[in-house]
Amino acid sequence: MAQTLSVGAASIWAVLEVETSGCGFLEDRRPTILYERHIFHRLTGGRFDDGDISSPVCGGYGAFGGHQYDRLNRAIALDSNAALQSASWGLGQIMGENFREAGFASVEDMVSAMSDSEDAQLAAVAAFISARGFASALRAQDWSTFARGYNGPAYAKNQYDIRLRGEFQKFCNGPTPDLRARTAQLYLRYRGFSPGPVDGVPGHLTRCAVSQFQQQRGLPVTGEIDDALIAMLAPPAIPA
Repeated sequence: MAQTLSVGAASIWAVLEVETSGCGFLEDRRPTILYERHIFHRLTGGRFDDGDISSPVCGGYGAFGGHQYDRLNRAIALDSNAALQSASWGLGQIMGENFREAGFASVEDMVSAMSDSEDAQLAAVAAFISARGFASALRAQDWSTFARGYNGPAYAKNQYDIRLRGEFQKFCNGPTPDLRARTAQLYLRYRGFSPGPVDGVPGHLTRCAVSQFQQQRGLPVTGEIDDALIAMLAPPAIPA
């Protein structure tokens, strides 16, 4: 993605950190989503307005995580295509209605890719940024312009640009996430352990989770992450 957009890694990590705290999947291996009732209202002409899954007013999200799928599934029962377009997906939280700009022929193709891997999620983010034409703002660290293009005209309400600037400075002044540690953290979550945030920083919680896994498997308990550990942690493929 850095090569595609000609930007530094710190800029990319800043966007991902603000959008999803840097992780594109839930513990149950479904992609991270946020269901937007006002988008569903617009796409369906308000036919299903109930104030919860369809409303002209944004918000009303409730709990994050699995609850967003509960809301999405209720909308799917009413209008599947509109429902899928009304959720933001994966690492970069690309709205389903932007499937073409993210490089897909249909929203169903986009959801399939979002469910497949973070690689696919990241490629969609790069395609979306390129299609919208604000890669130059990202290169210049013009956070207000980028935030307006990526997150919409109401970006300032949630201090989106300020948060982006802060995360960018954090990653400029310190290391970017270690991908091997991050992989181990995500796999540990899939297996029911608690490694803390998937942030690529192998802190105390991550070392404890690694030690618990090693103990469970009858391995030497070191708390250290290496390629052999990741190979053992890797989950089986989800059946098609």
